Amino acid sequence: MKFPLLILSGLILHALPATAQAPAPAPAADPFGLTPDTPAAPANAADIYRSVVRIEVSTQVADYRTPWNSGRFGGGTGSGFLIGPNRFLTNAHVVSNARRILINERGSSVKHPAKVVYVAHDCDLAILEVEDAAPFAGLSHLDFGDVPQLESQVRVIGYPVGGDRISVTRGVVSRIDFRPYSHSQVDSHLVVQIDAAINPGNSGGPVLQNNKVVGVAFQGLRQADNTGYMIPTPVIRRFLKDVEDGEYDHYVDLGATEFALFNPAMRRALQLPDNGIGVMVASVTPEGPCDKILQAGDVLLSIDGKPIDNAGNIDVDGEQVVLHEIVERKFEGDTVELEFQRAGEKKKATITLTAFPAARIFALCYGERPRFVFFCGLTFQPLDLNLYATYQFSDPRVRKTYQNYVKDTIFKEREDVVILTRVESDALTTYIGGYAGKMVDEINGVKVTSLKHAHELLYAEKQPEFITIKCEGISRPIIVPSAEVAAANKRIMQTSGIYQPANLEAPSSDSR
Repeated sequence: MKFPLLILSGLILHALPATAQAPAPAPAADPFGLTPDTPAAPANAADIYRSVVRIEVSTQVADYRTPWNSGRFGGGTGSGFLIGPNRFLTNAHVVSNARRILINERGSSVKHPAKVVYVAHDCDLAILEVEDAAPFAGLSHLDFGDVPQLESQVRVIGYPVGGDRISVTRGVVSRIDFRPYSHSQVDSHLVVQIDAAINPGNSGGPVLQNNKVVGVAFQGLRQADNTGYMIPTPVIRRFLKDVEDGEYDHYVDLGATEFALFNPAMRRALQLPDNGIGVMVASVTPEGPCDKILQAGDVLLSIDGKPIDNAGNIDVDGEQVVLHEIVERKFEGDTVELEFQRAGEKKKATITLTAFPAARIFALCYGERPRFVFFCGLTFQPLDLNLYATYQFSDPRVRKTYQNYVKDTIFKEREDVVILTRVESDALTTYIGGYAGKMVDEINGVKVTSLKHAHELLYAEKQPEFITIKCEGISRPIIVPSAEVAAANKRIMQTSGIYQPANLEAPSSDSR
């Protein structure tokens, strides 16, 4: 059974190979052991092949319709490669929701138990280690190269479907672009498009040029044949740098979107010369790094001294890439210098970059049990992409709240948007089936700010005679007699096979 396909704008994750690149390591404290006394980069194909491993994964995928259940069991295969002593690089989607991971060395039938050390779902990369590293001690650690040039040839190595032995395909670099990463469904980073055949099972394997890793193939394009994408070295280097302190801190964000300025009349209206420089600020994320500095309608002229053309691109290492690539390579607390124009006047500002956790509501969550509260036949869950994708809510209020959660700063008032997702059949829940799929507004007259808050209100030690639950868009509240709560909970939980009334554990930072 292969991994389920995750599709975003025609991009497919189906266990494709991806390559990683890491910066030249310092001889001192390097968590990956990439020091001068480690095995040298392999000089021949045989050594390279031995350093590429096959990864088998048993998975357990959460069921958001019945959040109290253990979920669906499945499995899949992928590829990975050795980058340091007992450090294997692969894709995050290869090991997402993993309950057991086994690694096979080329030519060996022995399966070595492994675990995830670091995972970055926002850039689809992960590092594994095996329980017993001795069998891999003599293998070479693959070295990293630079971003390959257009029209240059690369090799994709891995263990795709169609056989059990290692597979090698060749292709040409056809595009360097800034594209969505399908794994999280929300993040976009630098990608390299190649025309090498990339098939399920290749994910996590290295893409090489001149015997150096230049990328990790990780997703394909559904509408085209022989079109695959690899994660290039700048993304991989950033990941490896991020985890040097022992944990992954996620990407930072500029907190502004831009609009291309091709139209001559618009450029004249904004008092811009006809020099092909500048993009208009379309929106600024509230509470983000640029909030109260940039405004919608400003014109961005340069970032860190690099001119921004009228399509929003800058020159990085001789390639035209989107301006956000500058931010992509920075970390929490780093700064960028912006030059912009407002009402014909040029201005400069220094922006301190930060992550924006509230925006993770739009990213898929992996490896976590769904949070929920069960109360007298009613199931309450926090709104996020996993829940939205499961239920495909039709209530326009829910859809609008989800879409505008960041834009309208709803996150400042509601840590969670709590949804009544299920109504179990019972005498106590008669005639309230139509409330399923609605947002919870108040419980006992108190505005609900999070799932934990809802649990505290529903299971408070002292309750009024009748507990009232008000949902947005429905004038009549749900009424539950306090005296019947204990008996109803016990009865309905037994009938519906619910073994616990709540799971309030917040998702870890590694789950999105």
